[in-house]
Amino acid sequence: MPKLKIGTRGSPLALYQANETRERLMAAHGLSEADIEIVVITTTGDRVRDRPLSEIGGKGLFTKEIEEALFARDIHLAVHSMKDMPARLPDGLTIAALLPREDVRDAFLSPVAGSIQALAQAATVGSSSVRRAAQLKRLRPDLNVIQFRGNVETRLRKLEEGVAQATFLAAAGLKRLGLAGKITSLVPTDVMLPAVAQGCIGIETREDDSATRALLAPLNHAASAVAVTCERAFLAALDGSCRTPLAGHATVTAGQISFRGHALTHDGVHCFETTRTGAAADAERLGREAGEQVKAEGGSLIAF
Repeated sequence: MPKLKIGTRGSPLALYQANETRERLMAAHGLSEADIEIVVITTTGDRVRDRPLSEIGGKGLFTKEIEEALFARDIHLAVHSMKDMPARLPDGLTIAALLPREDVRDAFLSPVAGSIQALAQAATVGSSSVRRAAQLKRLRPDLNVIQFRGNVETRLRKLEEGVAQATFLAAAGLKRLGLAGKITSLVPTDVMLPAVAQGCIGIETREDDSATRALLAPLNHAASAVAVTCERAFLAALDGSCRTPLAGHATVTAGQISFRGHALTHDGVHCFETTRTGAAADAERLGREAGEQVKAEGGSLIAF
């Protein structure tokens, strides 16, 4: 067969995820490393690092060039952190597989405090996430939240340099990079609800590429796929983007799904929350209805 080409961003975490995908493909189909090439693609989001994502176009800036490579048939598949994916994919592309989900929680990192509540009055916290910023302001209105963009290594360096007294990163990324020791504490989901699809690696390909989709089928983790289907339906119903402080988390047990989601105002004053439980087979409908409820309740207070 022709060499299979995997498209990815070039950050250490993105490369880890691409390599994990390659290893799973090799194991599933008896392939060698020589059969699968990893193609690094620089995205607009990688190049522009001095402004908030919400000001320069949103999450799609981390996927646009990679998806263009899929359409051009320069690559067969693309590997993404699903929490970075826009609510809707371009026509003709699909998520063909989701790898088993890692820890969904946010990790609190600080050289001076053991938790959010232990931070000093008016402490500075660095975060590039409008979700985390709004949740923090709801928990601790006194905190000063500043922009903190960059990959994992960049943010850790900024913390060491004293740019902020604390920051947050997805626990999943730190664990995948072998950096779990950097975590000061893990934030319970009832304190800080995660981003939609946090902890999940998604593999995108063209809908009409049946050969690649067949290769990816054995890699799909059913429970993770059901949970993310529910969460992304919630995101899509809210027209959610990186400008919208929203969160959603679903769990699947014995054919049943439980979902909690909310949207906040940027100042954290208002939080519109809902929950759903039901059959896993109804995951998409449950997520969509949850999003429609939150959108109706939040109205013009929620920024879209």
